Amino acid sequence: MYRVLLIGQGGREHAMAWKLAQSNRLEKLFIAPGNPGTAAFGENIAVAANDFEALKKITLERKINLIVVGPEEPLVNGIADYFAAGDAVNAAPVIGPCQRGAQLEGSKDFAKNFMQRYGIPTARYRTVTAATIADGEQFLDELQAPYVLKADGLAAGKGVLIIHSRDEAKQQLRNMLQGLFGAAGSKVVIEEFLQGIELSAFILTDGKNYKLLPEAKDYKRIGDNDAGLNTGGMGAVSPAPFATPAFLQKVEQRIIQPTIAGLQQEGITYKGFLFFGLMNVKGNPFVIEYNVRMGDPETEVVLPRLQSDLLDLFDGVACGSLDTKTCAIAPATAVAVVCVSGGYPGTYGKGYPVTGLQDVKGSIVFHAGTALQQDTLVTAGGRVLAVTSLAEDLPAARKKSYGAVAAIHFQDMYFRRDIGLDCLT
Repeated sequence: MYRVLLIGQGGREHAMAWKLAQSNRLEKLFIAPGNPGTAAFGENIAVAANDFEALKKITLERKINLIVVGPEEPLVNGIADYFAAGDAVNAAPVIGPCQRGAQLEGSKDFAKNFMQRYGIPTARYRTVTAATIADGEQFLDELQAPYVLKADGLAAGKGVLIIHSRDEAKQQLRNMLQGLFGAAGSKVVIEEFLQGIELSAFILTDGKNYKLLPEAKDYKRIGDNDAGLNTGGMGAVSPAPFATPAFLQKVEQRIIQPTIAGLQQEGITYKGFLFFGLMNVKGNPFVIEYNVRMGDPETEVVLPRLQSDLLDLFDGVACGSLDTKTCAIAPATAVAVVCVSGGYPGTYGKGYPVTGLQDVKGSIVFHAGTALQQDTLVTAGGRVLAVTSLAEDLPAARKKSYGAVAAIHFQDMYFRRDIGLDCLT
């Protein structure tokens, strides 16, 4: 039996808590810091995801024997190495890669070099610093619009610019190197723009074996028809209709298997989730980015389709026996619609009461940015809730999710009305 510590506080972690609670291998679930939604499935503990000393103390006091890391920042900061370095008493296995493995997300330059070394298809690129800005400008002159600029480090999902004017791209390159995204932009990766359809693929791996999870398509921009600013994600669907078996076979052969082989060759301990941000370019997959954890809101459509016991799969990761585990996927379609605070991803208000959740039937509401004030559920973030529905097809799943969203209310609530609509055409 497992006593699990789940680290994080968003919609992804609520979905994980919901799924873990279904396991008959779970003795007790603790979530640090968690949110009002996760509290229904375990005990929330008010400790930040990057407070490793406090997390170690919890692990010892609560007799934790498995740690699941939701967000990327503690992974990039070395939480798996921190726990692996402990003595046998507190060395609870961590579902998440070591710090070197986490550089696949923590450094765009590291990821692009890794892909180049192992022949993994990706866009042409050049990495630029303040000292090599002239090389960067020359590379921009070689490319066609639009131009893609990526801060090398973590920038809370906001470090990517897609620019249609070459002069503006050169100016923004200077701005990034001068601190537009802080230390994350001390190096900038300039990429060739790939024209195609985006989707996300996910695996769970014990370092040598892997299980392919359901793919998903997410919707990053704030407005319908992909208008407006980039956000953390306004919704997601799974499966993606254009991800045919033939295409997914190419993803495995050309991308996933070479990635696992490359990690092994470099002696990188990788036990956890690996997220492949892909572009389908005329039927061929290219990697846009790696993430070293599950996506949000993609988790909210992937895990509801997972029929197998998630904790049993984690057991396989921790023990290096993932190949002996079953990963069954429901044929149903999942649609998640994210309800956000008005003004997001810019300035928005907090502390508005959330009502109507008791009227949602047949859908799952995952909390992302909520809090309790006295006994009242209130908004506490930009992305407040993700509403997920499962149905036999995409139109039915969309109808269920939007019907559920109609029952929910908070001041200035906003959501996109076209999630999944492009997949119907």
